Formats: sequence, structure tokens, C-alpha cells
Amino acid sequence: MAFHLFMTNQSPCLPEIRTFRPQRPVFRCEITVETSRRSCLSTAPSSFKLPITIAQEPRSTVLSDMWMEIQGSDNWKGLLDPLNPILKNEIIKYGEFVMACYHAFDLDPSSKRYCNCKYGRKRLLEEVGLENSGYEITKYIYATPDISFPLQETSCSSRWIGYVAVSTQKEIGKLGRRDILISFRGTVTQSEWLANFMSALTPARLDPHDPRMDVKVELGFLSLYTSTDSSCKFGHKSCRDQLLGEVSRIINKYKGEEVSITVAGHSMGSSLAMLLAYDIAELGLNKIGQDEEIPITVYSFAGPRVGNSGFKKRCEELGVKVLRIVNVNDPVTKVPGVFLNENFRVLKGVWSHACYVHVGVELALDFFKMRNPTCVHDLESYLGLLKCPKRVVKKSGHFFSRADRFKLSRRKRLEDRSLLIEANNIIHQLVIAYKGVLEDDLYKGVPEDDLVVQILKRLFDSRDTLGVSHKHALIVR
Repeated sequence: MAFHLFMTNQSPCLPEIRTFRPQRPVFRCEITVETSRRSCLSTAPSSFKLPITIAQEPRSTVLSDMWMEIQGSDNWKGLLDPLNPILKNEIIKYGEFVMACYHAFDLDPSSKRYCNCKYGRKRLLEEVGLENSGYEITKYIYATPDISFPLQETSCSSRWIGYVAVSTQKEIGKLGRRDILISFRGTVTQSEWLANFMSALTPARLDPHDPRMDVKVELGFLSLYTSTDSSCKFGHKSCRDQLLGEVSRIINKYKGEEVSITVAGHSMGSSLAMLLAYDIAELGLNKIGQDEEIPITVYSFAGPRVGNSGFKKRCEELGVKVLRIVNVNDPVTKVPGVFLNENFRVLKGVWSHACYVHVGVELALDFFKMRNPTCVHDLESYLGLLKCPKRVVKKSGHFFSRADRFKLSRRKRLEDRSLLIEANNIIHQLVIAYKGVLEDDLYKGVPEDDLVVQILKRLFDSRDTLGVSHKHALIVR
């Protein structure tokens, strides 16, 4: 603390004391000092007051001194508006770790590493330009969508989805702790896209000792997180088993050190990040002794809703911190639950567990390009705006307030219509893909609208699983 003294009702016998006025917030108090002898003038007081100005210390500008705040220990209070530069750099850093998953994913059908990582884990960060990141990759993670797709790219349905890394000894001094990082890419393959359509809520039941039936998550994300493929070299263990085993191993290895767990993902990857963070906390893998816990933080880029109000409440009870970086123009951040969500007040109470709810604190960005509308969901666009902000970074809650204002307006109706058209186009592409493989005479001559429902019914076994009975209801979900 810095102390600045100045005097009021000053005696003429005392020299004038001048001080500057502090520019940062201050606390003021006064003390009274009694003089031991009379002043030189009869009119001079025998006592005078000394107001003491105690200036608040500014926030630290060193990450190692405030890493717990950056990781959300106080829910990023005072760090988002304006955006704290240290927090901004950390968001960009974790976003680049996620971007590395996209750069390293092999999409060449002729490659022997098709749908897997192009590089070995010791080379990956160097190949994508992150050789000086201060992290070392310890394990690759694979996920298996539990969906049968007739036009499967390969016989193995397991796909490389991300990696686990840990900060080096040298990086600890900068970070202030040992950081365990888990990074997930977003949707790329066809089976992953189909998993995103499985929007029914289902109990997570990740803790075998306490299933917590009120904690529900999206079926497709849970399937991707827990499914296995025994026929595949990398899929004999589920994404979940791979992650929990590796995180537990690293925690035990660095027992006694100050450790944090950071999970980052984009789009579908942010959903897996949420499930993993909840899973670790629910199972108590982050507990050290009886009272101490390793902090768990999720950096979600363009993430959809993952679960219901029960899921959100349980994440908050477990102390999972989530920072959602969203573009207010990104439609993916508004699904699933376009209508049945945290803003639909009519359904609160009895129906609250049937509504999708976002978890965590929102950092809203605002960008859109007419020439390239797909940029609204692109991770590089997110990071580009954070690195070179040309537009205002909006404060938390901007999207919801804007949605309320335009709920009945023409603009909102047009936005909803554009979402319907986009979803319809995606489903239409599915129809085209399936027409080449549907040889059953039962489907010949069937109108395309009915064919859509029949195909999706065949994909997901039952139309009730999707919670729809009409094509347009399906598109809205």
C-alpha cells in the first residue's frame, strides 16, 4: 500500500505540504494529532487533522502473480470489460493450441494418416509454429462417433480429436504453476456432423456411484465422448477413458506441485471440453487431500450448448470455471435449443430440465463479412479479432439482450429464416449422399420431404430420438 499525507486547517507556523492527487481509486481516513505546545498565533488550533489517502494497488501485470484470476477463480470479474491484456494473451494462446489440431489433421484420402494427425506428438507443435509455446504433448486422443455411416471414409470410425500436453519446467516460472492442457478440434468428418444432429437430452451418468439423473447432456456429444470401436487400433478405448487415464497419470506425476487443468476446444470440441471438465470434477480426480482441489478451467471457442440446467448447476457446484468466447453472429453458439433454452422463461420450473442452458461467463465478440459469411464460426477469425481488434469487444450478456430486443422484429425473423435455410441445405446434402446408396424399392417415388424424415429415422433408429415429427420441426432443432 502507498500512503500519502497532507494537512487541513494548517497552522501558519507549519510549512505548506503539497501532494499530488492519486489517479487510481483511493480509501480515505483521518487521524487527529494533539500538539504538545501552543502555536505561535493565538488563533492557531492546538490540533489538526491528517487525512491519509491509501491508494489501491493496481492489478499485477505478471501472469505468475495473478494466474488464478486469469483461470477464473473470481469468474473473471473486472477482467472482461475492458478485456485484461494478460487474459487476452492467454485466450489467444489456448486458441492457438486448438488451431494446431486443425492444422495437423490429415484430410488427404490418399494418405496413410488420413483422418489422423499428420505428425508424431513430439513434432506437432514445431510443425504448426508453436515450438516455443513451453508445452510438451504427452498423448494423442481419439474419438469414435457411435453412428453407422454408409459412406464411411475408412473402415475405422475412430478419429484423432486432440491431444494432452503439459507445461515444461522452464514455463512454470512464467505461468506460476504446472499447467495440464487438453485441446480439442471441432467437427470435420461426416460422422461427427451427424453426431451433432443427435440433439436429444440424456442423463450423463458419468459417476457410477451417483448417476444424477437430473444432469442431462446432448446425446451426440456424450456418444462421441464415451463410444468405442474395438475393430480400430486407436478406438479400443473411448475418448473418455483415454483422457481420464492420462490426466490422472500427470496429476500423480507432479504431486506436490501447484497444478492447473485447462481444457480448450472449438465448436464440437468445446462440448467435449465441457464434458471432460465436468467428468474430472464429478469423479474428484482433481482433489488433493480433503480440502485442496486443482482448479479446472474451460476456454470454449464458438461452443454450442451442452446440457440442461441441472448440468449447469452441477458444474457450478463443482467449481468448474468456463469462459465462453462467442461471436454474436455465430449460429452454432445458439444451438441446440434454438427455442428451448435459458431465455425461454415460459418453461422455467417444471420444464427447466428439458431446456438447454449455456454454462459459464460469456465474452462476446462481434464480426461478420458479407463476402465470407462462414467466417462467423471460423476459429482463425475469432483469434484474428482478439489479436487486432477492429471492432468493440462487447460485454457479457450482449447476445441475450439483443435477442430479447429483436425477438418480434423483422430482423430476428430474417435471422431465424436464414438458420432454417442453412439447416435445410445441410439436410438436403444428406439426402443427396444417401440417394446413391438407398436401393430399397420402398423408397422409390417417395417425396423428398418424406425421404428426409425416413433417412434420419433410419440413421437414428427412431424419429422420437430427435424429438420431431415434422421436417420443419427437425430443421428448427
